Amino acid sequence: MTSITDNLPPAAHFQGTLPRRRWVLDIFALLLLLCLNHGFARLLAAGETAPPAANAAAPAVVQGNRAFAENDLLELLTAALQQENVKDKGELELRLSQPWKTRSVPDEPLTLKVLDLPSLGVTSMFIARIELRAGGQSLGSWQLPVQAHVWREVWVAHSALQRGALVADADLSRERRDMLNVHEPLAEFAAGDTTLELAESVAASSPLLARAVKQRPVVRRGQLVDACIQDGALSISMKVEVLEDGVPGQMIRIRNTQSRHDIRGKVLNEQTILVAL
Repeated sequence: MTSITDNLPPAAHFQGTLPRRRWVLDIFALLLLLCLNHGFARLLAAGETAPPAANAAAPAVVQGNRAFAENDLLELLTAALQQENVKDKGELELRLSQPWKTRSVPDEPLTLKVLDLPSLGVTSMFIARIELRAGGQSLGSWQLPVQAHVWREVWVAHSALQRGALVADADLSRERRDMLNVHEPLAEFAAGDTTLELAESVAASSPLLARAVKQRPVVRRGQLVDACIQDGALSISMKVEVLEDGVPGQMIRIRNTQSRHDIRGKVLNEQTILVAL
């Protein structure tokens, strides 16, 4: 009867097999290393950046490079948005909602291009996508969360103002205000202008809008003035009743006090209306 141990190879067989197995493993490891090195070389040849080693030193700064800090970025971005979006609405001031990491850039003039803005444009908080370029080379693009103000010197009411009051007598002063969220035209006039009055009431501390101011009428409804009627070289003067307020140069309705006929004439001044036949 044959036992299990009879079928086992002799010890000399095992002793000869183990070195051969080690030799095969060594050859396999060498081939694997050569394949990996070949792939790494192809990766570098294709222009891709190899992953840095864990303890690799930071790359040296190229000679002539300079630091590009957050203030430099804001200066370029502010200039671009001021020219393209804000224009003459006021002085644009920007702040980043997240800090900007100082970067090394070529020591040459830089340009910033705004690639994308929200549909509403520059608002109190928005995100801008920008690109930095040095000459014809792009240095990269970024999305920036931005806070904005648009400062402007405007007329502001110190106290509540009533409709019809003279602007020259109103409690107004010039103040620097953030007008980014004001989308209506603002009132502009010289201090002490007696030709203007308030077209509507204005709340205290409110900026004065253009629609809140109008030219003061020099003739008013119900007033009796002289009408100068001209027909060629012929000129006739008569008393007429003013039927609506009017400013110089405006055409208004007037009424002949004798015939009660209504005609139209152009306001010349506080006492005279010109009627051309």
